[in-house]
Parts: sequence; structure tokens; C-alpha cells
Amino acid sequence: MKNRMPAQPPHPADDVLDHVGYRLKRAHAALRAAMDKALREHGLTVPQYSCLEVLAARPGMSNADLARATFVTRQSMNVVMRGLLDAGLIDRPGTVETGRARPTTLTADGQRLLRAAQESVYAVETRMVRALPGRRLAALIEDLDRVAQALDE
Repeated sequence: MKNRMPAQPPHPADDVLDHVGYRLKRAHAALRAAMDKALREHGLTVPQYSCLEVLAARPGMSNADLARATFVTRQSMNVVMRGLLDAGLIDRPGTVETGRARPTTLTADGQRLLRAAQESVYAVETRMVRALPGRRLAALIEDLDRVAQALDE
């Protein structure tokens, strides 16, 4: 461990607060806080809302697939699902004929709550996107995809 050279930063930065990773985390934290605030009026958490959004687009997903799609652990998804089931927002069979995965779907109440919550969340995203100058949204989306792909390797 002695005689080790200090690690070199990946790009010029005067301060850790200027690193890309820090800036990305700061943007994520701001988005999360704004979503938490917007969803509070609907009685939802961000993971619950994300689960409803994904199920609306892809009904029938399993718990494991939902966990991957919403960036939570399978154990956390179990808690999310239990809350949504208890609130009558999702439905899933008690048993399945084959395999273990029980397909989940939105109930009519879940669809109604999702539509109301979407208005609030989409307003947050609109505020975020409007902060981008000109036509930079498409480039930002492409760049974020590239960053994710680079880190997934």
C-alpha cells in the first residue's frame, strides 16, 4: 500500500462537487425530492408510482420483473406490492397453474390513481425538461443511455 500514486480524476475538476457522478447524483436527488412531494398528495411513494406506471405499460409482469424495471430489490418490491394490493390498486392471482410467477395487473382504482398521479409527475418532468436550452433534450437522453450502457458493461 505504500508508494501508491493518488488516483487521477476521470476529467478535470477543481472539486469533487464538479465531478460528473456528483452532478448526476444531485440531479437525481432533486428529481426524487420533487417526485416525492408531488406523489405525497396521492398517497403514493416513488416506488409505488413506478410500479403502477410499469404495470400500465406491461400488465402481467412478475414481482422479479417489476423489481428490475423499477430499480428496487425483489425484497423491496414485495413490500411495494403488499401496499398496492392492500390498497386495492393491483390484482394478482393467489396461485398459478405453472411456474411461480404470479402476473400482476392494475385494478380500476389503480388505473384512476395512476392517471391522477401522472399529472403531478409529468408536471415535475415538464419543469425539468424546460430547464434545458433549445433542442438539447434528445441529446441528453442519448447521452444518459450511453452512460448507462458504459456502466452496464
